[in-house]
Amino acid sequence: MNLRILEYIIRRSASSLLVLLGLTVITFFIARVIPSNPAALYIGPKARQDDIARIEKQLGLDHPLPVQYAFYMKELLRGDLGTSISTKRPITREITTRLPVTLELLLYAMLLTVAVGIPIGVLSARWQGRWMDLLIRVISIIGVSMPAFWLGLLLQVLLVRNLELFPLSGQFDSDLRFTNPITAVTGFVTLDTLLSQNWVGFKDVLWHMVLPAITLAAYSMGLVARMTRATMLEVISQDYIRMARAYGLKEGYILFVSALKNAIGPTLTVLGLTIAYLLTGSFFVEIVYNLPGLGQLTVRSLLNLDYPAIMGITLFGAVGYVIINLLVDLAHAWIDPRVSLK
Repeated sequence: MNLRILEYIIRRSASSLLVLLGLTVITFFIARVIPSNPAALYIGPKARQDDIARIEKQLGLDHPLPVQYAFYMKELLRGDLGTSISTKRPITREITTRLPVTLELLLYAMLLTVAVGIPIGVLSARWQGRWMDLLIRVISIIGVSMPAFWLGLLLQVLLVRNLELFPLSGQFDSDLRFTNPITAVTGFVTLDTLLSQNWVGFKDVLWHMVLPAITLAAYSMGLVARMTRATMLEVISQDYIRMARAYGLKEGYILFVSALKNAIGPTLTVLGLTIAYLLTGSFFVEIVYNLPGLGQLTVRSLLNLDYPAIMGITLFGAVGYVIINLLVDLAHAWIDPRVSLK
């Protein structure tokens, strides 16, 4: 590994640890000032005072807040995110159980974003001022402006209820449990159907993911298309592009290789930033399409004031966001040598 890249990774990792430490402080103390009694919530609606006192001692809630935070950090360094108040299960297990569903949805949304957003952004720049450019820009603005949950409901009404083209919700049809049961191997249902060669299940799972992926990717596709168009307009006006056309190179090669390589940097940055939106946006999409991912876990935790689960999910998302930003910066520097890792 290049020494300069290694130094950059170490420096970014150190600063990221400080950010995550500050995040734990903020989320911990905000969660503790919520007007609720975690011990009473842990026991249930018929909690007695002596039971509440016992649970407060068991959970360490009878100590001052700084001492509680010290205990929390001690367990966190061991990889223990605590125990969920509502389910009584370790939060780490709750997250790892539901994480594959959310990651699959994010993966499909990112594939749509890259496969659709970048090409239509390039074509929009190529046809600047024409009707195709106007159409792409209008669609991009609609995708950026429309909330994910509202778009999901519209797609369900139009494509499910009226046209009956796609399934309404869920990861797969309930009939598959009896006709072509999916063997759990990795937790990722798409991959599990491939590994078990369950082609009926594979087709059904993909068909169920179409609408959720489109709903989640609408914002990022519009944003990536607009950013790609803006950077491509600047690049295709350069002298070397005109020279390439004068030499008779194919227009597709000029646009998608020569020009796009020099214009992709800002788009990569936007792609990294949209990961945060996709992660939070997936919460609404999972609720609309009834997908058992982190979104449902988060909403349930918020409604139940399950602060250990809220803190664990927040910290998990922050770690993922920091890692994605680091990878995007490294990819940017690798693609464009003009970028300096400082």
